[in-house]
Amino acid sequence: MPRTAFSQAQRIARRLGHPPLEEMTVGGASDGNFTAGMGVPTLDGLGAVGGGAHARDEHAEIAWILPRTRLLTTLIEELTGRSAGPQRRAEIT
Repeated sequence: MPRTAFSQAQRIARRLGHPPLEEMTVGGASDGNFTAGMGVPTLDGLGAVGGGAHARDEHAEIAWILPRTRLLTTLIEELTGRSAGPQRRAEIT
């Protein structure tokens, strides 16, 4: 059975020492809602860690910017079979 993008993201998060990624369904105006609404498996929510979306207290936790960048970079590399290369890799580590 092929591995899903979500299960790959979960595995990468564990390997990088992140808290477990959880599957959930939410509303909102993300472009991902269009694809999910059509029944297309959609992986969304890999951006900044924070809170208060679209409100006065909206914020991103600075400590999580680099770890989330590593997670997303590694996921893209694995899904595409292409590496960011040593120079780009050094820039995000």
